[in-house]
Amino acid sequence: MNRRSAQSDMGLIVKTTARATIPLIGIFGAYIVSHGHLTPGGGFQGGATIAGAGILFLIAFGLGEMKRRYNHHLYSALEGLGGLVFLGAAMLGLGVAFFYNTLWHNGPVFNGQPGTLLSAGYLPVMNLAVGLKVFAGLVSAMVAIAAYRRWNE
Repeated sequence: MNRRSAQSDMGLIVKTTARATIPLIGIFGAYIVSHGHLTPGGGFQGGATIAGAGILFLIAFGLGEMKRRYNHHLYSALEGLGGLVFLGAAMLGLGVAFFYNTLWHNGPVFNGQPGTLLSAGYLPVMNLAVGLKVFAGLVSAMVAIAAYRRWNE
């Protein structure tokens, strides 16, 4: 067995465990992003957690399988979209103040009750945007590092 195939073959136990835990890591990361204004966490922490699922996939299944499933253009677009949504949410209140909360003030549907999921105005939107940007950026960086390391061998 040569060195290259030994690096990408992690074995049945690792691959089966990764298949079982990757969706759970993704769900937990989405929970951290969506509840970041109510509990410790937020966009960066949740995005890094979701990126951990992608990094686990890269480690368990190897760079070859990751290259087959990874679309650089999609991840680049997601990272750009996250940044644009964050900046767009910040600019919406620019007539009054930068990051002014013009979303979900006391109304019939979103009454701003403290402790509810939609009580924080722009914070959930910004957490989602930051989470998307961090997830796409970290996964892209790890794929680039792994590809560069493989290219250097």
